[in-house]
Amino acid sequence: MSQSAIATVLRNFRRTWQLYVLLLPALLYFFILHYIPLYGVQIAFKDYMATKGIWGSPWIGLDHFQRFFNSYYFKDLIRNTLVLNVYGLLLFPLPILLALSFNEVKNATFKKWAQTITYAPHFISTVVMAGMVIAFLDPETGLINSIIKVFGGNAIPFLIIPQWFKHIFVWSGQWQGLGWGAIIYLAALAGVNPDLHDAASVDGASRIRRIWHINIPAIMPTVIILFILTMGSFMSIGFEKVLLLQNALNMSSSDVIQTFVYRSGLLQSEYSFSAAVGLFDSLINVVLLVLTNLVARRTTGNSLW
Repeated sequence: MSQSAIATVLRNFRRTWQLYVLLLPALLYFFILHYIPLYGVQIAFKDYMATKGIWGSPWIGLDHFQRFFNSYYFKDLIRNTLVLNVYGLLLFPLPILLALSFNEVKNATFKKWAQTITYAPHFISTVVMAGMVIAFLDPETGLINSIIKVFGGNAIPFLIIPQWFKHIFVWSGQWQGLGWGAIIYLAALAGVNPDLHDAASVDGASRIRRIWHINIPAIMPTVIILFILTMGSFMSIGFEKVLLLQNALNMSSSDVIQTFVYRSGLLQSEYSFSAAVGLFDSLINVVLLVLTNLVARRTTGNSLW
Protein backbone atom coordinates (compact mmCIF):
# COMPACT_ATOMS: atom_id res chain seq x y z
CA MET A 1 0.00 0.00 0.00
CA SER A 2 1.38 3.37 -1.01
CA GLN A 3 2.00 6.19 1.46
CA SER A 4 -0.81 8.27 -0.07
CA ALA A 5 -3.26 5.38 0.41
CA ILE A 6 -2.16 4.93 4.04
CA ALA A 7 -2.55 8.66 4.62
CA THR A 8 -6.08 8.52 3.15
CA VAL A 9 -7.04 5.61 5.43
CA LEU A 10 -5.69 7.40 8.52
CA ARG A 11 -7.47 10.60 7.57
CA ASN A 12 -10.77 8.78 7.13
CA PHE A 13 -10.23 6.98 10.44
CA ARG A 14 -9.64 10.23 12.31
CA ARG A 15 -12.76 11.73 10.78
CA THR A 16 -15.06 8.74 11.59
CA TRP A 17 -13.33 7.10 14.58
CA GLN A 18 -16.59 7.12 16.57
CA LEU A 19 -18.13 4.68 14.08
CA TYR A 20 -15.22 2.29 14.48
CA VAL A 21 -15.61 2.44 18.27
CA LEU A 22 -19.28 1.47 17.87
CA LEU A 23 -18.24 -1.38 15.58
CA LEU A 24 -15.56 -2.68 17.97
CA PRO A 25 -17.85 -4.69 20.36
CA ALA A 26 -19.37 -6.58 17.42
CA LEU A 27 -15.91 -7.35 16.01
CA LEU A 28 -14.71 -8.56 19.41
CA TYR A 29 -17.81 -10.73 19.79
CA PHE A 30 -17.25 -12.52 16.49
CA PHE A 31 -13.49 -12.79 17.00
CA ILE A 32 -13.70 -14.24 20.51
CA LEU A 33 -16.75 -16.49 20.13
CA HIS A 34 -16.60 -17.45 16.45
CA TYR A 35 -13.01 -17.26 15.22
CA ILE A 36 -10.86 -18.29 18.17
CA PRO A 37 -12.84 -21.55 18.63
CA LEU A 38 -11.88 -22.51 15.05
CA TYR A 39 -8.60 -23.60 16.61
CA GLY A 40 -10.42 -26.70 17.87
CA VAL A 41 -11.55 -27.78 14.39
CA GLN A 42 -8.30 -29.71 14.02
CA ILE A 43 -9.65 -32.48 16.29
CA ALA A 44 -11.77 -33.54 13.29
CA PHE A 45 -8.50 -34.80 11.77
CA LYS A 46 -7.18 -36.35 14.98
CA ASP A 47 -7.96 -39.23 17.29
CA TYR A 48 -8.64 -36.81 20.10
CA MET A 49 -8.03 -37.95 23.65
CA ALA A 50 -8.71 -35.54 26.50
CA THR A 51 -5.74 -36.80 28.51
CA LYS A 52 -3.34 -35.91 25.69
CA GLY A 53 -4.99 -32.66 24.66
CA ILE A 54 -5.43 -31.34 21.14
CA TRP A 55 -1.71 -31.09 20.34
CA GLY A 56 -0.84 -34.44 21.86
CA SER A 57 -3.54 -36.44 20.09
CA PRO A 58 -2.35 -38.31 16.97
CA TRP A 59 -3.28 -37.20 13.46
CA ILE A 60 -5.45 -39.65 11.51
CA GLY A 61 -6.29 -37.49 8.49
CA LEU A 62 -9.67 -38.07 6.86
CA ASP A 63 -10.53 -41.31 8.68
CA HIS A 64 -13.50 -39.82 10.53
CA PHE A 65 -14.93 -38.41 7.32
CA GLN A 66 -14.55 -41.75 5.55
CA ARG A 67 -16.22 -43.50 8.48
CA PHE A 68 -19.19 -41.13 8.24
CA PHE A 69 -19.51 -41.35 4.43
CA ASN A 70 -19.36 -45.16 4.51
CA SER A 71 -21.76 -45.58 7.43
CA TYR A 72 -25.22 -47.10 6.97
CA TYR A 73 -26.91 -44.02 8.46
CA PHE A 74 -25.22 -41.47 6.14
CA LYS A 75 -27.94 -41.56 3.47
CA ASP A 76 -30.75 -41.33 6.02
CA LEU A 77 -29.19 -38.33 7.75
CA ILE A 78 -28.60 -36.50 4.48
CA ARG A 79 -32.09 -37.31 3.21
CA ASN A 80 -33.84 -36.18 6.39
CA THR A 81 -31.78 -32.99 6.59
CA LEU A 82 -32.43 -32.11 2.94
CA VAL A 83 -36.15 -32.92 3.13
CA LEU A 84 -36.73 -30.66 6.14
CA ASN A 85 -34.64 -27.83 4.69
CA VAL A 86 -36.09 -27.98 1.16
CA TYR A 87 -39.60 -28.16 2.64
CA GLY A 88 -38.90 -25.04 4.69
CA LEU A 89 -37.27 -23.32 1.72
CA LEU A 90 -40.40 -23.84 -0.39
CA LEU A 91 -42.28 -21.75 2.18
CA PHE A 92 -39.75 -18.90 1.98
CA PRO A 93 -42.25 -16.62 0.12
CA LEU A 94 -44.86 -16.76 2.92
CA PRO A 95 -43.40 -13.87 5.00
CA ILE A 96 -43.22 -11.80 1.81
CA LEU A 97 -46.89 -12.44 1.06
CA LEU A 98 -47.82 -11.61 4.66
CA ALA A 99 -45.87 -8.34 4.53
CA LEU A 100 -47.48 -7.37 1.23
CA SER A 101 -50.90 -8.15 2.72
CA PHE A 102 -50.26 -6.09 5.86
CA ASN A 103 -49.02 -3.23 3.71
CA GLU A 104 -52.38 -3.12 1.88
CA VAL A 105 -54.53 -3.11 5.03
CA LYS A 106 -56.07 0.34 5.53
CA ASN A 107 -57.83 -0.25 8.85
CA ALA A 108 -55.16 0.74 11.39
CA THR A 109 -56.81 -1.04 14.33
CA PHE A 110 -57.22 -4.33 12.50
CA LYS A 111 -53.68 -4.09 11.14
CA LYS A 112 -52.24 -3.51 14.62
CA TRP A 113 -54.07 -6.50 16.11
CA ALA A 114 -53.22 -8.75 13.17
CA GLN A 115 -49.53 -7.87 13.41
CA THR A 116 -49.50 -8.47 17.17
CA ILE A 117 -51.14 -11.87 16.78
CA THR A 118 -48.69 -12.98 14.09
CA TYR A 119 -45.62 -11.59 15.90
CA ALA A 120 -46.45 -13.07 19.33
CA PRO A 121 -45.39 -16.72 18.66
CA HIS A 122 -41.85 -15.55 17.92
CA PHE A 123 -41.34 -14.78 21.60
CA ILE A 124 -42.25 -18.32 22.70
CA SER A 125 -39.15 -20.32 23.59
CA THR A 126 -38.30 -23.46 21.64
CA VAL A 127 -38.91 -25.69 24.67
CA VAL A 128 -42.35 -24.18 25.28
CA MET A 129 -43.17 -24.38 21.58
CA ALA A 130 -42.28 -28.08 21.47
CA GLY A 131 -44.37 -28.67 24.60
CA MET A 132 -47.33 -26.90 22.99
CA VAL A 133 -47.01 -29.01 19.83
CA ILE A 134 -46.88 -32.21 21.88
CA ALA A 135 -49.91 -31.11 23.93
CA PHE A 136 -51.95 -30.08 20.86
CA LEU A 137 -51.22 -33.38 19.09
CA ASP A 138 -51.77 -35.71 22.04
CA PRO A 139 -54.01 -38.62 20.90
CA GLU A 140 -56.11 -38.53 24.06
CA THR A 141 -56.36 -34.90 25.19
CA GLY A 142 -54.87 -32.88 22.32
CA LEU A 143 -56.89 -30.11 20.70
CA ILE A 144 -56.29 -31.37 17.16
CA ASN A 145 -57.45 -34.91 17.90
CA SER A 146 -60.41 -33.60 19.87
CA ILE A 147 -61.55 -31.73 16.75
CA ILE A 148 -60.99 -34.85 14.63
CA LYS A 149 -63.14 -36.88 17.05
CA VAL A 150 -65.91 -34.27 16.97
CA PHE A 151 -66.20 -34.79 13.22
CA GLY A 152 -66.32 -38.57 13.63
CA GLY A 153 -62.70 -39.38 12.91
CA ASN A 154 -60.25 -41.50 14.86
CA ALA A 155 -57.42 -40.04 16.90
CA ILE A 156 -54.10 -39.90 15.05
CA PRO A 157 -50.84 -40.38 17.00
CA PHE A 158 -49.05 -37.75 14.90
CA LEU A 159 -45.71 -37.74 16.73
CA ILE A 160 -45.09 -41.47 16.42
CA ILE A 161 -45.83 -41.61 12.68
CA PRO A 162 -42.60 -40.78 10.77
CA GLN A 163 -44.45 -39.39 7.74
CA TRP A 164 -46.04 -36.64 9.84
CA PHE A 165 -42.83 -35.35 11.40
CA LYS A 166 -41.68 -33.11 8.55
CA HIS A 167 -45.11 -31.44 8.33
CA ILE A 168 -45.28 -30.87 12.09
CA PHE A 169 -41.74 -29.50 12.27
CA VAL A 170 -41.94 -27.16 9.27
CA TRP A 171 -45.44 -25.75 9.80
CA SER A 172 -44.95 -25.20 13.54
CA GLY A 173 -41.79 -23.29 12.62
CA GLN A 174 -43.73 -21.22 10.12
CA TRP A 175 -46.40 -20.43 12.70
CA GLN A 176 -43.73 -19.31 15.15
CA GLY A 177 -41.62 -17.22 12.78
CA LEU A 178 -43.95 -16.06 10.01
CA GLY A 179 -44.99 -12.73 11.51
CA TRP A 180 -41.52 -11.87 12.73
CA GLY A 181 -40.04 -12.68 9.32
CA ALA A 182 -42.44 -10.22 7.71
CA ILE A 183 -41.09 -7.28 9.74
CA ILE A 184 -38.02 -6.78 7.55
CA TYR A 185 -40.13 -6.74 4.39
CA LEU A 186 -42.57 -4.29 5.98
CA ALA A 187 -39.62 -2.02 6.77
CA ALA A 188 -38.55 -2.20 3.13
CA LEU A 189 -42.08 -1.46 1.96
CA ALA A 190 -42.19 1.61 4.20
CA GLY A 191 -39.49 3.12 1.99
CA VAL A 192 -41.59 2.94 -1.18
CA ASN A 193 -42.40 6.42 -2.48
CA PRO A 194 -46.23 6.94 -2.29
CA ASP A 195 -46.02 9.11 -5.39
CA LEU A 196 -45.31 5.98 -7.42
CA HIS A 197 -48.62 4.47 -6.34
CA ASP A 198 -50.46 7.73 -6.97
CA ALA A 199 -49.03 7.97 -10.47
CA ALA A 200 -49.87 4.33 -11.19
CA SER A 201 -53.44 4.83 -9.93
CA VAL A 202 -53.87 7.81 -12.22
CA ASP A 203 -52.71 5.64 -15.12
CA GLY A 204 -55.40 3.08 -14.23
CA ALA A 205 -53.24 0.43 -12.59
CA SER A 206 -55.12 -1.96 -10.30
CA ARG A 207 -53.94 -2.75 -6.78
CA ILE A 208 -52.53 -6.10 -7.91
CA ARG A 209 -50.56 -4.47 -10.73
CA ARG A 210 -49.22 -1.81 -8.36
CA ILE A 211 -48.07 -4.52 -5.94
CA TRP A 212 -46.45 -6.46 -8.78
CA HIS A 213 -44.71 -3.54 -10.49
CA ILE A 214 -43.92 -1.24 -7.51
CA ASN A 215 -43.87 -3.06 -4.17
CA ILE A 216 -42.23 -6.31 -5.21
CA PRO A 217 -39.35 -4.65 -7.15
CA ALA A 218 -38.82 -2.33 -4.16
CA ILE A 219 -38.31 -5.20 -1.71
CA MET A 220 -36.50 -7.53 -4.12
CA PRO A 221 -32.97 -6.55 -2.92
CA THR A 222 -34.06 -7.38 0.64
CA VAL A 223 -35.57 -10.67 -0.52
CA ILE A 224 -32.35 -11.65 -2.28
CA ILE A 225 -30.13 -10.82 0.72
CA LEU A 226 -32.35 -12.81 3.10
CA PHE A 227 -32.46 -15.71 0.64
CA ILE A 228 -28.66 -15.76 0.46
CA LEU A 229 -28.47 -15.79 4.28
CA THR A 230 -31.03 -18.60 4.38
CA MET A 231 -28.95 -20.66 1.97
CA GLY A 232 -25.90 -20.00 4.15
CA SER A 233 -27.57 -21.96 6.95
CA PHE A 234 -29.37 -24.41 4.68
CA MET A 235 -28.00 -27.55 6.33
CA SER A 236 -28.21 -26.18 9.86
CA ILE A 237 -31.63 -27.02 11.22
CA GLY A 238 -32.20 -25.76 14.74
CA PHE A 239 -31.69 -29.11 16.37
CA GLU A 240 -33.34 -28.11 19.67
CA LYS A 241 -36.89 -28.48 18.36
CA VAL A 242 -36.00 -31.58 16.35
CA LEU A 243 -34.53 -33.14 19.48
CA LEU A 244 -37.53 -32.21 21.62
CA LEU A 245 -40.04 -33.64 19.12
CA GLN A 246 -37.93 -36.68 18.35
CA ASN A 247 -38.68 -40.14 19.71
CA ALA A 248 -37.72 -43.71 18.91
CA LEU A 249 -40.74 -44.22 16.65
CA ASN A 250 -40.24 -41.19 14.38
CA MET A 251 -36.44 -41.42 14.30
CA SER A 252 -36.42 -42.63 10.70
CA SER A 253 -37.59 -39.21 9.49
CA SER A 254 -36.46 -36.93 12.35
CA ASP A 255 -32.81 -37.86 12.73
CA VAL A 256 -30.75 -35.11 11.07
CA ILE A 257 -27.05 -34.28 10.99
CA GLN A 258 -27.16 -31.94 13.98
CA THR A 259 -29.00 -34.36 16.26
CA PHE A 260 -26.50 -37.03 15.21
CA VAL A 261 -23.61 -34.69 16.10
CA TYR A 262 -25.24 -34.06 19.48
CA ARG A 263 -25.59 -37.78 20.24
CA SER A 264 -22.16 -38.82 19.02
CA GLY A 265 -20.35 -35.85 20.56
CA LEU A 266 -22.02 -35.19 23.89
CA LEU A 267 -23.73 -38.48 24.69
CA GLN A 268 -21.19 -40.93 23.27
CA SER A 269 -18.09 -38.73 23.79
CA GLU A 270 -16.83 -39.27 20.24
CA TYR A 271 -15.47 -35.76 20.04
CA SER A 272 -13.30 -36.11 16.95
CA PHE A 273 -15.93 -37.98 14.96
CA SER A 274 -18.69 -35.50 15.83
CA ALA A 275 -16.37 -32.60 15.00
CA ALA A 276 -15.73 -34.13 11.56
CA VAL A 277 -19.46 -34.53 10.90
CA GLY A 278 -20.14 -30.98 12.07
CA LEU A 279 -17.32 -29.65 9.89
CA PHE A 280 -18.75 -31.47 6.88
CA ASP A 281 -22.13 -29.83 7.56
CA SER A 282 -20.53 -26.38 7.87
CA LEU A 283 -18.54 -26.76 4.66
CA ILE A 284 -21.73 -27.48 2.73
CA ASN A 285 -23.26 -24.30 4.15
CA VAL A 286 -20.21 -22.25 3.13
CA VAL A 287 -20.30 -23.63 -0.41
CA LEU A 288 -24.02 -22.93 -0.75
CA LEU A 289 -23.54 -19.41 0.62
CA VAL A 290 -20.76 -18.59 -1.85
CA LEU A 291 -22.57 -20.10 -4.85
CA THR A 292 -25.88 -18.41 -4.04
CA ASN A 293 -24.15 -15.08 -3.55
CA LEU A 294 -22.32 -15.50 -6.87
CA VAL A 295 -25.48 -16.37 -8.78
CA ALA A 296 -27.42 -13.50 -7.17
CA ARG A 297 -24.67 -10.99 -8.01
CA ARG A 298 -24.49 -12.07 -11.64
CA THR A 299 -28.23 -12.29 -12.24
CA THR A 300 -29.64 -9.44 -10.15
CA GLY A 301 -26.71 -7.26 -9.14
CA ASN A 302 -27.58 -7.70 -5.43
CA SER A 303 -25.33 -9.70 -3.13
CA LEU A 304 -23.68 -9.79 0.27
CA TRP A 305 -20.28 -9.02 -1.22
